[in-house]
This record gives sequence, C-alpha cells and structure tokens, in this order.
Amino acid sequence: MNNDEQNSIDSSLEEAQTDAIKRRAKGEFVRGVSGFRSVLGQDPDFPAQPNRYHLFVALNCPWCHRVTLARNMLGLETSITLDVAFPNRTNDDDPTGPNLWEFNPERIATLTDAILPECTLDTATGHNMRLVKQIYASEGANEGSVPILYDRQTNRIVSNESAEIIRMLNRHATALGSVFNAADRPNLYPEGANSQQRREEIEHLNRLIYTNINNGAYKAGFSSNQTIYAAAFKDYFAALSYLEKHLAADNRPFLTGDTFTEADLRLFPTLYRHDPVYYLRMKLNDAKIVDFPHLWRWLCRVYALPGVASSNSLIHCRQGYFGRSWNNVIPLGPSQPMTYPEAYRHPELAK
Repeated sequence: MNNDEQNSIDSSLEEAQTDAIKRRAKGEFVRGVSGFRSVLGQDPDFPAQPNRYHLFVALNCPWCHRVTLARNMLGLETSITLDVAFPNRTNDDDPTGPNLWEFNPERIATLTDAILPECTLDTATGHNMRLVKQIYASEGANEGSVPILYDRQTNRIVSNESAEIIRMLNRHATALGSVFNAADRPNLYPEGANSQQRREEIEHLNRLIYTNINNGAYKAGFSSNQTIYAAAFKDYFAALSYLEKHLAADNRPFLTGDTFTEADLRLFPTLYRHDPVYYLRMKLNDAKIVDFPHLWRWLCRVYALPGVASSNSLIHCRQGYFGRSWNNVIPLGPSQPMTYPEAYRHPELAK
C-alpha cells in the first residue's frame, strides 16, 4: 500500500461538506475538513526523523486523544514532544476574541479550583505563542483546531488531521525514535499483501465508528434540531449494540481479534468519555457503557494497556465539555458504582 492510498482511505471517512452552510443553519453539527495534509516520509520537507516533531493537543478533545494514544502506545513519548492547551477556550472578554485554544498553564480550572499540571506554554515554535490560532496565522491560515503535528526544524505545520497523524506515527514509529522494538508495540494498521483482510476489517469498523460514534456523539450533542439529534442518538446506540454483538460473537479481546489495532484506538476516546461526560453533555442518556458487558470489558482491557491511562485526563474532559455549557457548572459525578476513571480498572462492574 503506497502513501497516496493511505491518505485516500482516511479522506473517505471525512464528513461530506455538501450544503454545509444550509445544514448548519438548520441546526445540524457539520464537522469541517482539516487543511494541512502533508505526509511524513513522502513530502521531502518532512522526513521521518527522531526528535524533530512536536504535537499541540488539548486533552479534552477526542481527536487529540487519538494522537496521544498513538504516541504513548507506539513508544514515542520521548522523541515527539508535546504541548497541552487549557481545556476551556478563551472567554468573551479575551482581547483576541472568544472560543480560541490557548496555552495558559496558570489558568485556574473551575472544577478543581487549581491549575491543571498537564497544561503547558508553547515550547515548540520559539515564539511562545499563546493561541493555537497564532500558529496557523504564522503560515497564513485561518484555522484554529488541534491536534497539530508540527516540525520544530522548519517551524511548519505538517498535519492537523488526526486520522492521518496516527497512521503516519504507526508507519514510521521506528524511524521516529520509538523506544519499543517492532515486535513489542502494536501495529495499528498492518501493511503488506498478507494483511489485506485485516486492513479491510479495520476500514469497515473505522467507517462505522467515525460516522455513528466519534462524529455521531457531536451530531447528537451539538445539533440544535430535535429531529437531527434523534437520528444521531439512534445511530449512536445502534452502533454500540452492533459492536457489543461483534465482540460477544467469539468473545474476542479486541475489535479485529487478538491484537489491538487502529479500530480500537479510534473507538476508545469516545467510549472513555461516554459514562462520565457524554451521557449528560451530549444527551446520550439511553445507556452507559457499563450497561454493555462486552464493550465495558473491552474498555477496561484497553485502559489497562501500557500508556493508555496516562494518555488523557477526565478532569480535562469534564472541565472542557461542561465548562462550555450555558452556566459553566461542572457535574461532580458519577460516583456510583464508583468514580471514574477508577471504574475502568474494574471489568467486573459489567453484569
């Protein structure tokens, strides 16, 4: 499989932009398309080298969570540096404007009444930029999203498409400086003729997971039209039921069998957020993941893998999602049957 084929697969999973303005006007949440799409190892300006690349992320963002998961699980924490934005964006009184990601490690989280130790300044551009939007502006772009894969040598953005970033990290893990041998790290997207069937299964699951679960959660939670919300709600739980039966059919540990792949990585960030955040914030209150025994045990199994628990923070997730709600008050639960993420260490909670 060549690099062009790699990109075309990911691009096919993006949301169609047809009549996006009209759809948004009718209350539908329509996800935009990332504008920076260079490919490590293919673009001559961005060779796959260790200790060269950097990630800008926000831990409450599930698309960033994909990338931090891949970085940790592939053994790239020491060779790819990381900056973390505060989970709430700028307020209306910010001199630059509202709703912008900012690097502000001194900002106080209302949930904890303290700073969040994971948050950082911009340590990669050399200009201590406060806003993610400024990083884009330095390249003449008007975007403002995270994650960003950034080249510290040329001071340029490589990619801001999470699906393509995780596949590049997997493909070039050794060249990028992984601390693991190839045999000791997951191969998220196996290549070669012998793996065609596995890739097809991953792509099938990716389409279901992205459309109905990853993006479906946002369509339910951020759409302002009851009919659109109801359709997204129905599709979300239908997909969960499908995956529950998929895992139960042969009691497989992971979505494609005995090994963790890209399909598992894409599903995890949404299910990790569902019980403590999305159940309320995204109005996805038909059931919790703990009500799906095989999915719950899968969730706990993934959470126990090396590097997974440290790849994110539910404090950031709660602060980021509920801190943007109409009254900025953050729910303190759930605490039954126990608090999260501690619950993810207890697969026996599912009946």
